[in-house]
Amino acid sequence: MSELTVPYLVLQRCDPACNMARFYVLTIEPTLFGDTALVREWGRLGQRGRRRMDLFAGRVQAVEALETWLVRKTRRGYVPKSPAP
Repeated sequence: MSELTVPYLVLQRCDPACNMARFYVLTIEPTLFGDTALVREWGRLGQRGRRRMDLFAGRVQAVEALETWLVRKTRRGYVPKSPAP
């Protein structure tokens, strides 16, 4: 994977019985100042979500934070979005 490619992880949590349809996106992106940012986006499917950017000095710290958020969200019932057919 090249430096210009921005990997991202899309998670979903859907429960029609509770009228729940949520998404959560985790992305690691470079910033203009040479830092690394963990960008988190979340909200209801089909709606505009919220966005938060956490800055880290290096990529290793950002990946560790991403893994921490992934564990938290999988405990809450989020699953990776299946690719489109």
